[in-house]
Amino acid sequence: MNINRKTVRELGYALAIVLCATAGSHAATLTGVVTNGTTGKPSAGDEVILIKLAAGMEEAAHAKTDSQGKFTLSFSDSDENAPHLVRVVHQGVTYHQPAPPGTKSVDVQVYDAAKKVEGVKAVADLMYLQAGKGDIAIMRLFAVDNTSQPPRTQMSDPGFEFNAPENAEIDDGQAQTAGGQWVNTTPVPQKIKGRYAFVFPLRPGQTQFRVTYHLTYSGKMTVNPLEIYPLQHFVVIMPRALGFTPKQSGVYQDKQPPDLPDAIAEVASNPKPGQNLAFEVSGEGMLQDQNQNASNGSPGGTATPADNRPGGGLGKPGEDPDPLDQYRWWLLGGFGMVLAGGAVYTTSRSKTQIPTAVAVAGGSVGHSGALLEALKEELFQLEMEHKQGQISDQEYTKTKSALDQTLARAIKRKN
Repeated sequence: MNINRKTVRELGYALAIVLCATAGSHAATLTGVVTNGTTGKPSAGDEVILIKLAAGMEEAAHAKTDSQGKFTLSFSDSDENAPHLVRVVHQGVTYHQPAPPGTKSVDVQVYDAAKKVEGVKAVADLMYLQAGKGDIAIMRLFAVDNTSQPPRTQMSDPGFEFNAPENAEIDDGQAQTAGGQWVNTTPVPQKIKGRYAFVFPLRPGQTQFRVTYHLTYSGKMTVNPLEIYPLQHFVVIMPRALGFTPKQSGVYQDKQPPDLPDAIAEVASNPKPGQNLAFEVSGEGMLQDQNQNASNGSPGGTATPADNRPGGGLGKPGEDPDPLDQYRWWLLGGFGMVLAGGAVYTTSRSKTQIPTAVAVAGGSVGHSGALLEALKEELFQLEMEHKQGQISDQEYTKTKSALDQTLARAIKRKN
């Protein structure tokens, strides 16, 4: 059979059309616009990556923004009902925007970056402390505000630094941007012994860091935070069963942490770098959920022991506003992390990953609804991780129980 060149060419075109149509029928698209929040203009030439959130983080598509900051990502329609994350890289800094199942369009805001940005300052250092079984364990929650105008991201080397005892063993480190999820970021040891740094961009808004570490404990120890930056407050949260003796009088005020009757908070206001914030801790004690320790019919189901320490006391009515009020959701969120993640090494004598997203992003948001949403998101993530076999049944049961109790308290407060 004779087939001329024209026929072959026409058949080729037809086949190409069929193949394109077939390929198109098996592709989903996600569009969006990237805006530069520093200039207020479209951000051109930025790398855009679509990440599929399944049993890991798998790249599903890749693109670049055009002159109008627009992008289009094409991916398999079999993944259309899977959750995704849009990552944009601008001047070496990544920005993320979630894309839940069914999302067709996502807009992302990025910012210009610099090594030093005016308006970046540390705000608070909250230290959760527990001791027992030959170990003392500490979880610290740092908050850094970036109020730069115009807004810019600070990306410097070494990053946000903190001091820990030279013999401390770091168990875990994470960071969270305003409105984002907690992400793992291991603190990097610096040249100065006992100093570490979070190499993490300080985007506009508030960034929180948390780190857990543990040390051998014989029943008494001096703890010194050795603050590097000026702060609004340094706060120690610990069980009432532990003894607390400051090395310098007049530095700390005894306060009652909101909704944590079995705990005590020691607050140092406006501490300066190099100021003596050292204190001695003695005895043993673990932070406990108030719902697990009902006794004596006290409010909240927990007996609250009297505070017999020299200079102790929780303040009198009519005094200045309690500084802990502005940290209420940080305190509760951090407390939930301690309970859910077993942040204290003494409970299991093994390294334990702290679960994510219990604390409210931008902790200054005094709002039960924000806490509820964060807790619901964490429960959802926990279920996903358990179904995918990423955590053990034992860890799942312990974590879910703690989150359920925290969620119940949050719902009660909201109602």
